[in-house]
Amino acid sequence: MKNNASLVYTIFLVFGDFLALIAAFTAAFVLRGPLSDIPVANPVPAATYLNIFLVVLPFWILIFALIGLYSSNIYEKRFVEFSRLLMGSFIGLTFVIFIDFFFLEPLFPAKLVPIYGFALGFLLLIIFRNLARFIRTGLFAYKVGLNNVVIVGNTAMTAELVDQLLNSRQSGYRILGVVGTKFALGEHRNDVALYGQFQYALEAITEPVHTIIQTELYADEARNRDILEYAQTHHVAYRFVPGNTELFVGNIDVELFRGSLPVIAVHQTALIGWGSVVKRLFDTFAGLLALIISAPLMLVIAIAVKLSDGGPVFLRQTRLTRYNHEFSVYKFRTMNNSYNGLLPEEAFAKMGKPELAIEYRKNGDFLPNDPRITSLGRFLRSSSLDELPQIFNVLRGDISLVGPRALVPRDLSQYEKRHTILSVKSGITGLAQVSGRKNISFDERRKLDIYYVQNWSFWLDLTILAKTVKAVLAQRGAQ
Repeated sequence: MKNNASLVYTIFLVFGDFLALIAAFTAAFVLRGPLSDIPVANPVPAATYLNIFLVVLPFWILIFALIGLYSSNIYEKRFVEFSRLLMGSFIGLTFVIFIDFFFLEPLFPAKLVPIYGFALGFLLLIIFRNLARFIRTGLFAYKVGLNNVVIVGNTAMTAELVDQLLNSRQSGYRILGVVGTKFALGEHRNDVALYGQFQYALEAITEPVHTIIQTELYADEARNRDILEYAQTHHVAYRFVPGNTELFVGNIDVELFRGSLPVIAVHQTALIGWGSVVKRLFDTFAGLLALIISAPLMLVIAIAVKLSDGGPVFLRQTRLTRYNHEFSVYKFRTMNNSYNGLLPEEAFAKMGKPELAIEYRKNGDFLPNDPRITSLGRFLRSSSLDELPQIFNVLRGDISLVGPRALVPRDLSQYEKRHTILSVKSGITGLAQVSGRKNISFDERRKLDIYYVQNWSFWLDLTILAKTVKAVLAQRGAQ
């Protein structure tokens, strides 16, 4: 049975956005008109102004719909929704100004009205969207609007799905049952109803089923067909999670092979074609801007590093980037000159503390109060200022502003999925860094790198850059 909760929420968003925009441009009219001491250039009657906007604003809402603001893939991701609202508001304002240009009579009483309207509109849209999300989540706690799901399969992915969906208030899903064995439930064996056969689950479940998620294909094709036919007959959403999840992520194209045979083409990364061109242009422009802004600061840091112990200013290390290419990464030297350029094992052995090397590796290449690091170096690392020289690597094309962390060949060679990570350029910052940096394990960082490679988008890059600024200012997770 189809769940109408998402449709109701979408309609709620449409009406709320419309009212927010009406309120914003009405307030803009009042602020620049009756409440302003400065005479307006075009005394437009309030009724005329409002009537025209009631006609024009549905097209603004249509713009919102075209850029996905009423899709669950957007409104369930707060930062993505925020960026799309900003983009949609700007496009909508441009459209309104375009209409005003072709109108015989002026639409705005003064030039500041559309500016006020844009600012107030964006603010009210953000407030409304957050209020709508709060109300929706609150209703989940009362089991209102939940998506009833049955999970079919006896794989590790089933246990992962159960773990993600079990908290209904956060996920918006209610698990009616799992078709499989106790193995499929993982640690939640006592939290979810378990059924041995799909038919048994249907006979026992009294709630309407909205979604079926199948995590494995049975050897008996009739069982698979029965599940799919039930979903189609009862208008239940059906999703299949492939056993090899890495195969069906990233950039996927469905095409006719030799003109008649449908095939699925899976690219190693979503960063292909025009995406790579746009990314390189952005790196060049943003890199030049960053260099101009940070040049005085880098000069001061370079002098301070040189005066600290007379050693070299920069650290040059061999790292890996796209297509297994080795390059020299530039960073401000943060270690005592006696240990500069040495492997951790070599440096700790030199200072007579080889046991620290074991602790360093055990902690995921991190050691609190690392004795190799100078006082100045500790500040540079905590503030991430030691990374500034990598701007030169970006401008040279060695790396990108955003990408998987550039690792030393020895470390990455031990990782079996390194070829996926090395299908794109490494980056100064990345998804792993903004997701915890030293607070997550090596394997978790590499999984995040793979996710970035396979799900790249320009919006994701902007999101990571924004979160990087927040993490650096908070000095969160810096090593």
